[in-house]
Amino acid sequence: MAKFTPLHDRILVRRVEEAETTRGGIIIPDTAKDKPQEGEVISVGKGKVNEDGKLFPLAVKEGDRILFGKYAGTEIKLDGEDFVIMREEEVLGIVTGAAKKETAGSRR
Repeated sequence: MAKFTPLHDRILVRRVEEAETTRGGIIIPDTAKDKPQEGEVISVGKGKVNEDGKLFPLAVKEGDRILFGKYAGTEIKLDGEDFVIMREEEVLGIVTGAAKKETAGSRR
């Protein structure tokens, strides 16, 4: 992927896809699923500048898992891959200690 650096207090986010089946084994069709509101921060801008010209770095950083509002950001396509670009203020929070999703072969 080409290097993309957002400007100011914007961040580039890759949505984290939800599982396609429920715990009961019911397959959820694409048309019934909402777009995920969780994502991974791919790239961040330098920060927000106040009226005095002082730069305030962003609280989120590359690699963070975040939650954001349903209608947050602007969807863009880079090198054929879908991303969302949004302002840091649209981020609802940072997810820490998220469990890795099980793969089909890892169940015992």
